Amino acid sequence: MEKRLVKSRKEKMVAGVAGGLAEYFEIDPVLVRVAFVLLTFLHGGGILAYIILWIVMPAAKALPAFA
Repeated sequence: MEKRLVKSRKEKMVAGVAGGLAEYFEIDPVLVRVAFVLLTFLHGGGILAYIILWIVMPAAKALPAFA
């Protein structure tokens, strides 16, 4: 099964971007969220990066109801 970068459905706080990145790189989603916050405070690029990824990343496919 190939890995795809998609927005997460289960690790979702706002749009699922940080959760999707965490699932793709197999790390804790909190680390990705902290990285976005640090980028926002240090350079102001965290919010811009999050918004761009929110628009560009496809949503994860819906899970079947019986799974």
